[in-house]
Amino acid sequence: MGAGTQLRKLMADHMVVLPGVFNAISAQLAEQKGAEAIYISGAGLVNGMLGAPDIGLLSLGEVAWLAGYITQAVQIPAILDADTGFGESVNIRRAIPLFERAGLAGIHIEDQVFPKRCGHLEGKQVISSQAMLEKIKAATDARTDPDFLIIARTDARAVEGLQAAIERANLYAQAGADAIFTEALENEDEFRRFAQECPVPLLANMTEFGKTPILPASFFREAGYRLLIYPMTAFRMMMTAVSKTYQTLLEEGSQTSLLPEMTTRQQLYQVIGYDRWTAADEQAAREAQALWDHHLSGPA
Repeated sequence: MGAGTQLRKLMADHMVVLPGVFNAISAQLAEQKGAEAIYISGAGLVNGMLGAPDIGLLSLGEVAWLAGYITQAVQIPAILDADTGFGESVNIRRAIPLFERAGLAGIHIEDQVFPKRCGHLEGKQVISSQAMLEKIKAATDARTDPDFLIIARTDARAVEGLQAAIERANLYAQAGADAIFTEALENEDEFRRFAQECPVPLLANMTEFGKTPILPASFFREAGYRLLIYPMTAFRMMMTAVSKTYQTLLEEGSQTSLLPEMTTRQQLYQVIGYDRWTAADEQAAREAQALWDHHLSGPA
Protein backbone atom coordinates (compact mmCIF):
# COMPACT_ATOMS: atom_id res chain seq x y z
CA MET A 1 0.00 0.00 0.00
CA GLY A 2 1.40 3.38 -1.02
CA ALA A 3 1.92 6.09 1.55
CA GLY A 4 -0.86 8.24 0.11
CA THR A 5 -3.32 5.37 0.15
CA GLN A 6 -2.31 4.56 3.70
CA LEU A 7 -2.94 8.11 4.89
CA ARG A 8 -6.26 8.40 3.05
CA LYS A 9 -7.50 5.26 4.78
CA LEU A 10 -6.57 6.71 8.16
CA MET A 11 -8.26 10.03 7.35
CA ALA A 12 -11.44 8.26 6.27
CA ASP A 13 -11.63 6.57 9.66
CA HIS A 14 -10.68 9.34 12.10
CA MET A 15 -8.75 12.55 12.57
CA VAL A 16 -5.03 11.88 12.20
CA VAL A 17 -2.57 13.60 14.55
CA LEU A 18 0.80 14.24 12.88
CA PRO A 19 3.75 15.21 15.08
CA GLY A 20 6.23 17.47 13.34
CA VAL A 21 9.62 15.94 12.51
CA PHE A 22 12.81 17.45 11.13
CA ASN A 23 15.14 14.51 10.48
CA ALA A 24 15.14 10.73 10.31
CA ILE A 25 15.67 9.99 13.99
CA SER A 26 12.93 12.37 15.11
CA ALA A 27 10.62 10.53 12.69
CA GLN A 28 11.66 7.18 14.17
CA LEU A 29 10.92 8.43 17.67
CA ALA A 30 7.47 9.65 16.62
CA GLU A 31 6.70 6.30 15.01
CA GLN A 32 7.92 4.31 18.01
CA LYS A 33 5.77 6.40 20.34
CA GLY A 34 2.68 5.47 18.31
CA ALA A 35 2.26 8.20 15.69
CA GLU A 36 0.17 7.02 12.73
CA ALA A 37 1.66 9.62 10.41
CA ILE A 38 4.18 12.45 10.56
CA TYR A 39 4.52 16.00 9.27
CA ILE A 40 7.84 17.18 7.83
CA SER A 41 8.10 20.80 8.86
CA GLY A 42 9.60 23.22 6.38
CA ALA A 43 10.69 25.43 9.24
CA GLY A 44 12.24 22.43 10.98
CA LEU A 45 14.25 21.54 7.88
CA VAL A 46 15.59 25.01 7.18
CA ASN A 47 16.12 25.97 10.82
CA GLY A 48 17.94 22.71 11.46
CA MET A 49 19.99 22.46 8.25
CA LEU A 50 20.87 26.12 7.67
CA GLY A 51 20.23 27.81 11.01
CA ALA A 52 18.15 30.23 8.95
CA PRO A 53 14.53 31.46 8.97
CA ASP A 54 11.63 29.81 7.18
CA ILE A 55 11.60 32.05 4.12
CA GLY A 56 12.06 29.50 1.32
CA LEU A 57 15.86 29.18 1.38
CA LEU A 58 16.12 25.44 0.71
CA SER A 59 15.94 24.34 -2.92
CA LEU A 60 13.57 21.76 -4.38
CA GLY A 61 16.39 19.22 -4.65
CA GLU A 62 17.51 19.75 -1.06
CA VAL A 63 14.00 19.37 0.34
CA ALA A 64 13.25 16.24 -1.71
CA TRP A 65 16.58 14.76 -0.63
CA LEU A 66 15.98 15.47 3.06
CA ALA A 67 12.39 14.21 2.88
CA GLY A 68 13.61 10.97 1.33
CA TYR A 69 15.92 10.31 4.27
CA ILE A 70 12.96 10.69 6.61
CA THR A 71 10.50 8.50 4.70
CA GLN A 72 13.09 5.73 4.35
CA ALA A 73 13.56 5.62 8.13
CA VAL A 74 9.90 4.86 8.99
CA GLN A 75 6.92 2.83 7.83
CA ILE A 76 4.24 5.46 8.50
CA PRO A 77 3.09 8.07 5.93
CA ALA A 78 4.53 11.58 5.86
CA ILE A 79 3.18 14.92 4.65
CA LEU A 80 5.73 17.52 3.56
CA ASP A 81 5.56 21.29 3.80
CA ALA A 82 6.39 22.31 0.21
CA ASP A 83 6.12 26.05 0.84
CA THR A 84 4.95 27.90 -2.28
CA GLY A 85 5.77 25.00 -4.60
CA PHE A 86 9.33 26.07 -5.47
CA GLY A 87 8.17 28.36 -8.23
CA GLU A 88 5.27 28.68 -10.61
CA SER A 89 3.07 25.96 -12.06
CA VAL A 90 5.83 24.64 -14.35
CA ASN A 91 8.12 24.21 -11.35
CA ILE A 92 5.41 22.38 -9.44
CA ARG A 93 5.03 19.96 -12.35
CA ARG A 94 8.67 19.02 -11.83
CA ALA A 95 8.41 18.94 -8.03
CA ILE A 96 5.54 16.48 -7.66
CA PRO A 97 7.30 13.47 -9.26
CA LEU A 98 10.35 14.14 -7.09
CA PHE A 99 8.23 14.12 -3.97
CA GLU A 100 6.42 10.97 -5.05
CA ARG A 101 9.78 9.24 -5.57
CA ALA A 102 10.85 10.45 -2.13
CA GLY A 103 8.13 8.23 -0.66
CA LEU A 104 5.85 10.95 0.67
CA ALA A 105 2.11 10.56 1.20
CA GLY A 106 1.51 14.11 0.05
CA ILE A 107 2.49 17.76 0.28
CA HIS A 108 0.91 21.10 0.94
CA ILE A 109 1.54 24.23 -1.08
CA GLU A 110 0.54 27.71 0.03
CA ASP A 111 -0.82 30.83 -1.61
CA GLN A 112 1.79 33.23 -0.28
CA VAL A 113 3.96 35.47 -2.42
CA PHE A 114 7.55 34.24 -2.61
CA PRO A 115 9.69 34.72 -0.60
CA LYS A 116 7.18 33.42 1.91
CA ARG A 117 7.03 34.22 5.62
CA CYS A 118 6.12 32.16 8.63
CA GLY A 119 2.33 31.89 8.56
CA HIS A 120 1.98 33.50 11.99
CA LEU A 121 4.05 36.62 11.30
CA GLU A 122 2.85 40.01 10.10
CA GLY A 123 3.60 41.25 6.60
CA LYS A 124 2.45 38.25 4.59
CA GLN A 125 1.20 38.70 1.05
CA VAL A 126 -0.90 36.28 -0.97
CA ILE A 127 -0.97 35.60 -4.68
CA SER A 128 -4.20 35.87 -6.64
CA SER A 129 -6.73 33.07 -6.37
CA GLN A 130 -6.31 32.40 -10.09
CA ALA A 131 -2.54 31.98 -9.74
CA MET A 132 -3.06 29.50 -6.91
CA LEU A 133 -5.63 27.57 -8.93
CA GLU A 134 -3.00 27.18 -11.65
CA LYS A 135 -0.57 25.74 -9.11
CA ILE A 136 -3.14 23.28 -7.79
CA LYS A 137 -4.06 22.12 -11.29
CA ALA A 138 -0.38 21.68 -12.13
CA ALA A 139 0.16 19.62 -8.98
CA THR A 140 -2.79 17.33 -9.53
CA ASP A 141 -1.92 16.86 -13.20
CA ALA A 142 1.70 16.01 -12.39
CA ARG A 143 1.10 13.24 -9.88
CA THR A 144 1.31 9.67 -11.12
CA ASP A 145 -0.26 8.19 -7.97
CA PRO A 146 -3.87 9.39 -7.69
CA ASP A 147 -3.71 8.86 -3.91
CA PHE A 148 -0.78 11.25 -3.46
CA LEU A 149 -2.36 14.08 -1.47
CA ILE A 150 -2.29 17.63 -2.76
CA ILE A 151 -3.16 19.90 0.15
CA ALA A 152 -3.77 23.59 -0.53
CA ARG A 153 -2.84 25.99 2.22
CA THR A 154 -4.35 29.45 2.36
CA ASP A 155 -2.77 32.29 4.32
CA ALA A 156 -5.55 34.69 3.34
CA ARG A 157 -7.10 34.95 6.83
CA ALA A 158 -4.43 37.39 8.02
CA VAL A 159 -4.36 39.33 4.74
CA GLU A 160 -7.90 39.43 3.32
CA GLY A 161 -10.03 38.22 6.23
CA LEU A 162 -11.82 35.03 7.21
CA GLN A 163 -14.54 35.08 4.54
CA ALA A 164 -11.97 35.54 1.79
CA ALA A 165 -9.99 32.61 3.16
CA ILE A 166 -13.12 30.43 3.10
CA GLU A 167 -13.90 31.47 -0.46
CA ARG A 168 -10.36 30.70 -1.54
CA ALA A 169 -10.47 27.32 0.18
CA ASN A 170 -13.63 26.31 -1.65
CA LEU A 171 -12.12 27.40 -4.96
CA TYR A 172 -8.98 25.40 -4.24
CA ALA A 173 -11.07 22.31 -3.47
CA GLN A 174 -12.97 22.77 -6.74
CA ALA A 175 -9.62 22.90 -8.56
CA GLY A 176 -8.76 19.46 -7.22
CA ALA A 177 -7.07 19.97 -3.85
CA ASP A 178 -7.61 16.87 -1.72
CA ALA A 179 -7.61 18.83 1.54
CA ILE A 180 -7.37 22.42 2.74
CA PHE A 181 -4.90 23.81 5.27
CA THR A 182 -6.17 27.06 6.72
CA GLU A 183 -3.37 28.97 8.43
CA ALA A 184 -3.42 31.33 11.42
CA LEU A 185 -7.07 31.23 12.46
CA GLU A 186 -7.51 33.09 15.72
CA ASN A 187 -10.16 31.33 17.80
CA GLU A 188 -12.50 28.36 18.09
CA ASP A 189 -15.34 30.12 16.30
CA GLU A 190 -13.19 30.70 13.23
CA PHE A 191 -12.19 27.05 13.07
CA ARG A 192 -15.83 25.97 13.43
CA ARG A 193 -17.03 28.40 10.79
CA PHE A 194 -14.33 27.26 8.38
CA ALA A 195 -15.39 23.64 8.86
CA GLN A 196 -19.05 24.51 8.35
CA GLU A 197 -18.52 26.54 5.17
CA CYS A 198 -15.77 24.45 3.59
CA PRO A 199 -17.06 20.85 3.51
CA VAL A 200 -13.81 19.17 2.42
CA PRO A 201 -11.08 17.46 4.46
CA LEU A 202 -9.40 20.12 6.58
CA LEU A 203 -5.95 20.36 8.17
CA ALA A 204 -5.40 22.40 11.33
CA ASN A 205 -2.05 23.72 12.51
CA MET A 206 -1.55 23.61 16.27
CA THR A 207 1.70 25.53 16.44
CA GLU A 208 2.92 27.43 19.48
CA PHE A 209 3.47 31.16 20.08
CA GLY A 210 1.47 32.28 17.05
CA LYS A 211 -1.91 33.73 16.24
CA THR A 212 -3.78 30.50 17.01
CA PRO A 213 -4.50 29.73 20.68
CA ILE A 214 -3.53 26.33 22.03
CA LEU A 215 -6.55 24.07 21.54
CA PRO A 216 -6.87 20.36 22.35
CA ALA A 217 -7.05 17.66 19.72
CA SER A 218 -10.52 16.83 20.99
CA PHE A 219 -11.77 20.24 19.80
CA PHE A 220 -10.57 19.69 16.23
CA ARG A 221 -11.92 16.16 16.24
CA GLU A 222 -15.35 17.41 17.30
CA ALA A 223 -15.23 20.25 14.75
CA GLY A 224 -14.66 17.78 11.91
CA TYR A 225 -11.00 18.31 11.02
CA ARG A 226 -9.20 15.29 9.49
CA LEU A 227 -5.55 16.25 9.97
CA LEU A 228 -3.90 17.98 12.93
CA ILE A 229 -0.22 18.93 12.83
CA TYR A 230 2.21 19.98 15.56
CA PRO A 231 4.99 21.30 13.28
CA MET A 232 7.69 22.59 15.63
CA THR A 233 6.78 21.30 19.09
CA ALA A 234 9.52 18.66 19.20
CA PHE A 235 12.04 20.97 17.55
CA ARG A 236 11.47 23.66 20.17
CA MET A 237 11.78 21.12 22.99
CA MET A 238 14.97 19.81 21.37
CA MET A 239 16.44 23.31 21.37
CA THR A 240 15.68 23.71 25.07
CA ALA A 241 17.33 20.39 25.90
CA VAL A 242 20.40 20.99 23.72
CA SER A 243 20.84 24.52 25.06
CA LYS A 244 20.71 23.23 28.64
CA THR A 245 23.24 20.55 27.77
CA TYR A 246 25.80 22.95 26.34
CA GLN A 247 25.36 25.36 29.24
CA THR A 248 25.87 22.54 31.74
CA LEU A 249 29.00 21.25 30.00
CA LEU A 250 30.57 24.70 29.85
CA GLU A 251 29.63 25.73 33.39
CA GLU A 252 30.18 22.43 35.24
CA GLY A 253 32.90 20.89 33.15
CA SER A 254 31.13 17.52 33.21
CA GLN A 255 27.98 15.82 31.98
CA THR A 256 27.45 14.00 35.28
CA SER A 257 24.36 15.99 36.30
CA LEU A 258 22.78 15.29 32.90
CA LEU A 259 23.11 11.50 33.00
CA PRO A 260 19.74 10.80 34.74
CA GLU A 261 17.91 12.63 31.90
CA MET A 262 20.08 11.37 29.05
CA THR A 263 19.11 8.79 26.45
CA THR A 264 21.46 5.88 27.03
CA ARG A 265 23.61 4.23 24.40
CA GLN A 266 21.34 1.17 24.45
CA GLN A 267 18.18 3.28 24.11
CA LEU A 268 19.69 5.09 21.13
CA TYR A 269 20.63 1.77 19.52
CA GLN A 270 17.07 0.53 19.99
CA VAL A 271 15.63 3.58 18.24
CA ILE A 272 17.92 3.30 15.21
CA GLY A 273 17.70 -0.49 14.98
CA TYR A 274 21.39 -1.18 15.53
CA ASP A 275 20.80 -4.93 16.02
CA ARG A 276 18.89 -5.12 12.75
CA TRP A 277 21.81 -3.62 10.84
CA THR A 278 24.26 -5.96 12.54
CA ALA A 279 22.10 -9.00 11.85
CA ALA A 280 21.77 -8.08 8.17
CA ASP A 281 25.53 -7.67 7.88
CA GLU A 282 26.16 -11.02 9.56
CA GLN A 283 23.59 -12.72 7.30
CA ALA A 284 25.28 -11.30 4.21
CA ALA A 285 28.66 -12.55 5.48
CA ARG A 286 27.29 -16.05 6.07
CA GLU A 287 25.73 -16.21 2.62
CA ALA A 288 28.93 -14.94 1.00
CA GLN A 289 30.96 -17.53 2.92
CA ALA A 290 28.62 -20.31 1.81
CA LEU A 291 28.95 -19.25 -1.82
CA TRP A 292 32.72 -19.07 -1.51
CA ASP A 293 32.91 -22.50 0.14
CA HIS A 294 30.76 -23.91 -2.65
CA HIS A 295 33.06 -22.33 -5.22
CA LEU A 296 36.16 -23.85 -3.57
CA SER A 297 34.62 -27.30 -3.34
CA GLY A 298 33.47 -27.35 -6.95
CA PRO A 299 35.28 -28.71 -9.96
CA ALA A 300 38.51 -27.06 -10.91
